[in-house]
Amino acid sequence: MHYYRYSNPEVSCWYKYLLFSYNIVFWLAGVAFLAAGLWAWSEKGVLSDLTKVTGLHGLDPVVLVLLVGIVMFTLGFAGCVGALRENICLLKFFCGAIVFIFLLELAVAVMAFLFQDWVRDRVKEFFENNIKSYRDDIDLQNIIDSLQRINHCCGAQGPEDWDFNIYFNCNSESKSREKCGVPFSCCIPDPAQKVVNTQCGYDIRKKSKNQWDDQIFVKGCIHALEAWLPRNIYIVAGVFIAISLLQIFGIFLARSLISDIEAVKASNAF
Repeated sequence: MHYYRYSNPEVSCWYKYLLFSYNIVFWLAGVAFLAAGLWAWSEKGVLSDLTKVTGLHGLDPVVLVLLVGIVMFTLGFAGCVGALRENICLLKFFCGAIVFIFLLELAVAVMAFLFQDWVRDRVKEFFENNIKSYRDDIDLQNIIDSLQRINHCCGAQGPEDWDFNIYFNCNSESKSREKCGVPFSCCIPDPAQKVVNTQCGYDIRKKSKNQWDDQIFVKGCIHALEAWLPRNIYIVAGVFIAISLLQIFGIFLARSLISDIEAVKASNAF
């Protein structure tokens, strides 16, 4: 049996181990995301009853965590193994996937800029659907509460949007104590209170609207986010540029290593 070795084994170690180091971070991060997502699902009983995934009409944040974990794990694994084993197929898969993700991000950014009204309508629809499912999933509830509390907002367009939720709807036949109220995250916090009053939004929408300003946030979260973006445009642009540079660096390393491997194979073919 003859073991074939390159007569010129000089596939660049720099490209090879830089690409491996680049990908091991994403691979381990993907493992962490997957572990966190599966743990969250096990705590909510989803793993024992997968129909709960389709039963939620809003966004299950755990699904997003798992999707990110799967993508990072797959790309990290392909990059690590492809670099160590000098496998051109895995390296081309890694490179092509990164290029596709980069172009997708660019397309989304351009579309969001060109079709702002359409994007605003989709965000409004998305937010309203999640308001409907506010009490159905604890993770979704925590995200909406954090969004409203941090941005000092309430609902998609305003507090009236909480009529989309059966527990807060003023006109429903529900016997819920929260009827015609808003979640506590809509309440203007009292600096003197050290304990969060989770009942502060009860019955607030039974009062006249001119009384709301003193007790709850009346600005919708879509308007709050639209106001936040111009104030933080440099941060958003910086994050986007940093992610883009990381992706371009990964593509450069993968393409350089592929070229080195192909050159070595070509030189040994003669």
